[in-house]
Amino acid sequence: MTPSPHRLSGELFDAIAAGGGGAEAMRLLARAEHSRRLACLYAIRTAAREAGGAVARTVESAWELLETAHRADPGAVTAVLTHPAAGPALVGLLARLRRRPDGTGAPAHLLTALAAAAAVRARVPARVRWPLTGPDPWAVLPSLGRAHFPGARPGDHVELRVGTAGGASIAIPDAPVPRAPVPVPVAGDPYRSGGRWRGARLLAAFDTGATLSLDALDPPSFPAATARAVHPDADEALRWEAVARAGCALLRADHPRTYAELAAGPWLLVPLRAPARGIVSGSSAETFGSMALSLPPNGSVLAVTMAHEAQHNKFAALLHLFDLFEEVRQGPEERYYAPWRPDPRPLVGLFHGAYAHLAVAQFWGRRGETERDPALRTLAHTRFARWRSGAREATAVILDSGRLTPLGLRFAGRMLETLDDLCRVPLPASAVRGAETAAREHLAAWRDAAGSTPAPTAGRAS
Repeated sequence: MTPSPHRLSGELFDAIAAGGGGAEAMRLLARAEHSRRLACLYAIRTAAREAGGAVARTVESAWELLETAHRADPGAVTAVLTHPAAGPALVGLLARLRRRPDGTGAPAHLLTALAAAAAVRARVPARVRWPLTGPDPWAVLPSLGRAHFPGARPGDHVELRVGTAGGASIAIPDAPVPRAPVPVPVAGDPYRSGGRWRGARLLAAFDTGATLSLDALDPPSFPAATARAVHPDADEALRWEAVARAGCALLRADHPRTYAELAAGPWLLVPLRAPARGIVSGSSAETFGSMALSLPPNGSVLAVTMAHEAQHNKFAALLHLFDLFEEVRQGPEERYYAPWRPDPRPLVGLFHGAYAHLAVAQFWGRRGETERDPALRTLAHTRFARWRSGAREATAVILDSGRLTPLGLRFAGRMLETLDDLCRVPLPASAVRGAETAAREHLAAWRDAAGSTPAPTAGRAS
């Protein structure tokens, strides 16, 4: 379990900045995220040792179990530590230890749960206990699934047992109302559900063998999405499967670069409750390889949403490797108008959004070339015009912010070159007019909502 150095060539850096990078970029960023989590794990152990007491004992016990699992099956530990839920667990624990060096309130049980999952995957004998901390009566084994314990309360202790033959079960032995232990499916079959066990649901498989699956993450993984989290029933899960198959088929046929990036590794879709109109989606900086979204109405909407959120994943991972802009040292941070948001955004938010909408523009540009239905082709042209212009405008503002590092200037400059090329693509006049009308309406609504707030830093929206 040793972090590795990573090198990104200038050519690949520029390709990522242009909105792509392909499978090579995604695999490199995934390896870098793995190394980052290993480094975080080492820092947690050091901080816990300095804190001493119960947190030191808990962290050391989890560390020893991870080492045992790693000796038996290194891939088992990698699968757990690269799972989207592991990032927030490790970063959250380390942040708490740094804020409270005495270890008070540190959620060391999150590391225990990761080690328990690794033991199951590696089939190493183990007996592990950790407390439930939330009102949700589910005990989670990250990357494997969750066991249901009706009536469980915060503070009840979960106990995982892995036998000498590799069989595993999870229980709450001291529960006021005893419940039978829940068998944990053997490692390698994480998509099985039955009884009181719920695993991820396999939605589709890419040509590479990488998977697209559906599973709810524990609340710390997507704190902003907690209020919208849902657990799809059987009928809704079937609708997810149909939409996922259609979306992957569309990307494979018409968007090979995006498909290749997604097919470079496993992806987890986290289901959210649908809003009154449209869909909602989001990503988290620490959950590389996942995206949260409500059920899209069709494969095309899922395809563009995955292209959008994959960009956020790439950009977040890149920001873990490079400083693209300077942080504000004093005073409030300047906020900027974003053509896709109702609220002013800090520079990092504008940068993230511009990069994601570069991919959205590229997606709709390609749809305009391949779509056979005249009405849908017109819609694609209009959306292409809208987002190539909106992303270009935001990128120009980012370049003029005065806060970019030399690497940030190179990255945003390459984005601008790509968007300039997109803006030179000829389109029907009606599509351009439709995009301009939508941009003006968005800016007017933004100004109405802002009230007396000064005019947006981004200037015009066209």
